[in-house]
Amino acid sequence: MTTAKDIMHSGAQWIPAHETLDRAAQMMRDHNVGALPISANGGQDRMVGILTDRDIVVGCVAMGRDPSKVTAGELAQGTPRWIEAGADVDAVLHEMQEHRIRRLPVVENKKLIGMISEADLAQHLSDEQIAGWVEKVYSRS
Repeated sequence: MTTAKDIMHSGAQWIPAHETLDRAAQMMRDHNVGALPISANGGQDRMVGILTDRDIVVGCVAMGRDPSKVTAGELAQGTPRWIEAGADVDAVLHEMQEHRIRRLPVVENKKLIGMISEADLAQHLSDEQIAGWVEKVYSRS
């Protein structure tokens, strides 16, 4: 059985909720990622959301706000989703499809150990699995 841990990329980095968006953008650049899980109160024990590069552009810059004054926590929305490291690929696909998300943090023993992105799915799944995922996540309904 292929698990979430098998297809994730390791080394996911947290951004504390109090950190500014300009710092988040620097972290994304330094780690070559497009999303960072947001941790509550600067700790790495509770996820309050995920911040994407698009969130910074659309939710801050395009609104005329200053990224050095807006925090990651201010852009955290909704209920954060994650998957246990031992979950099988079908559970990963279901979680991402059900919630129409493109990135999924992976946890083990309540600790963030990695992230699953579209690129990870493309590397590890069959064409049929990817086609089904794309249809459900990107459909307009």
